[in-house]
Amino acid sequence: MTDTAPTTTSERRLRREIGRRLVRAPLAGGVLLLVAATVWTIAGDDLSFFPFLLMLLGGWSIAFSFVNATMDMRPVRAGVAVHLGVAVVLTAVMIVVIDAGSELLAGLPEPVRAVIVVLQIAAGPAAGWIWLGLLSRVTDRIGRRDALRRPSPVAPEWERDENGDGSHVQFSALDLRMRALTVAIVAVVLVVGTAGTVLLIAFDDAVMHMGARLAIILTGAVVGLPVYLMLRAVLRRRTLSCSVAFGDDDLRIRAGNATHRIPFRQLQHLVWRTRSDYARIEVRGAGVDLSLITGLAKPPSGRTAELPALPRRVFRRLELAGLDVERSRRDEVVTFSPRQSAHASTR
Repeated sequence: MTDTAPTTTSERRLRREIGRRLVRAPLAGGVLLLVAATVWTIAGDDLSFFPFLLMLLGGWSIAFSFVNATMDMRPVRAGVAVHLGVAVVLTAVMIVVIDAGSELLAGLPEPVRAVIVVLQIAAGPAAGWIWLGLLSRVTDRIGRRDALRRPSPVAPEWERDENGDGSHVQFSALDLRMRALTVAIVAVVLVVGTAGTVLLIAFDDAVMHMGARLAIILTGAVVGLPVYLMLRAVLRRRTLSCSVAFGDDDLRIRAGNATHRIPFRQLQHLVWRTRSDYARIEVRGAGVDLSLITGLAKPPSGRTAELPALPRRVFRRLELAGLDVERSRRDEVVTFSPRQSAHASTR
């Protein structure tokens, strides 16, 4: 039995690593989707729904990766400049391609025409997401300007637990799984992309009279912005008051009116992410399966939408309970899972 334990451990770690890379590589996924859509378009006689769907998702995936990359750029002004520059250039290229229309495609080989059509359709959701990212920057800048008039919010802090055997932290969060959030974002992209395309087709004459530039702006304002604001409002309404306490031997969680207690030795999975829109705690064990996202929740007054770093004593307690720890490069994500050697020795 012990001979097969290393293989089992390596396989599990390999699957986790592959899963993380797939989640963290929307750029590669978007490129693959566009390649598949191009091959499908070249092989088929006309544009069917499935390759059209691949184009929308591919364009959004690439834009999603680009916006996240500009958000992480330092200095911040460089990220804003690159973000704005690509948004303007992409929109300008879309306008030129739309105005050129059939004249641009005439005389080109069929594979080249297919590539241009795929990129033209994929550019719609991509440009929409990039402009929404700029809108988010503007609203964030306004929020920071208002924050100068009042004390800056601070991150939630650890406090001594009332039971006297550890510490706890209070925060706001959404009881929402990352998979459900991803599905919601994809659904928004599909709705906006499909609705925008239908509107442009339905009002073809009006679009031709007003021009491509105004048509794109109106489509984003009429379809994209309301859907984005609606999704954000729905998420904010699901905000719960939560707390997490690490005792000497157990983890205690309160999400709204529900409370849970999980002994450390019964923990099967624990993720603690401190920053970004995906700051969250995921916990599974002892019949509990929770995912509390703080990064998208409306934080309490004077607090930021994040989690504090775990105290050192928590690492020691969890390691003594037989849990292994994995850290991200910047230590923003910490993952605990049962020690594989312990499982292998009990078989």
